Amino acid sequence: MTVIANLPIIDMAGVREGDDAAIRRAGEAIRSACSESGFFYIINHGVPRQVIDKTMVAAKTFFAFAPEVKRQVAVNKRHRGWHALGGALMYEATKPDFKEFFSIGLELPEDDPSVLAGEALRGPNQWPDFMPALRVALDAYYEEIGKAGADLLKAVAVGLGIEPDFFAPKYGKRLQRTQMVYYPPHPPRAEADQFGVAPHTDYGCITLLHQDNSGGLQVRELGSGAWIDATPIEGSLVVNVGDLLARWSNDRFRSTLHRVINQSGHERYSIATFYDPTYGAVVDPCDLGIEAGASLYPAVAAGEYILKRIDDSMAYRKKA
Repeated sequence: MTVIANLPIIDMAGVREGDDAAIRRAGEAIRSACSESGFFYIINHGVPRQVIDKTMVAAKTFFAFAPEVKRQVAVNKRHRGWHALGGALMYEATKPDFKEFFSIGLELPEDDPSVLAGEALRGPNQWPDFMPALRVALDAYYEEIGKAGADLLKAVAVGLGIEPDFFAPKYGKRLQRTQMVYYPPHPPRAEADQFGVAPHTDYGCITLLHQDNSGGLQVRELGSGAWIDATPIEGSLVVNVGDLLARWSNDRFRSTLHRVINQSGHERYSIATFYDPTYGAVVDPCDLGIEAGASLYPAVAAGEYILKRIDDSMAYRKKA
């Protein structure tokens, strides 16, 4: 395990191959990282380089369209589609995030039982007629990063002292959200409270992030309170714990504040995936070996918890 800027790098090759010893080693490294910073890198994660490259090209092409064109796929009630600049305000932030993003989820038809049951955030994606290649690229990325998330959760489970397959049944119809994110260059005269993404913790279980080489992602160190750079590392994904996993683990794993300030002088692009359980999955610390009297949190349904957090941070949902 190598460390750069206090963030560990964990090799996933053996985990992907199902090697028990490798899963144990990765689990131990994840436990160490997640009980301290809540952030780490993974390498040999299995997402093909060509899939990543095609998605990054697609992101640059999509975000270059004029706002009136992108508005054809403006975000809908399912949290799918294009989110314009200024549409996200993190809790306790004073200014909206200086970013755009395009979001997709698990592709489900209108007659899917989950959709018919009224589960929020469920249904078909919004795909732009003006750019058919976007669906091809992003669909492929969504599936490959989902596989990486499933592999990662085996090691996360071992790090929590439970069976490697604990999380798998909770992800039968995953509430995975994948976003292409565009950050314009940071305004040269921006005030101190203007961020690409303001300091926040993520809502769900785990986040897997591909970032370009622009830099700008920073993590707040728990001990010192200082902001450290999550330096781009070729071939890696940045992983962090979300609030739902912190809750599930009874705070054994830490959900850490992070932010983005794009001071590169040029556009910054990333692809963020929030790899979360099926909507009705029960998140209860007692299921991870915590005694009822020691549990810090009551059981919650994953989807309802995530929906509440989205409602609190997205401008379009406040208007609705």
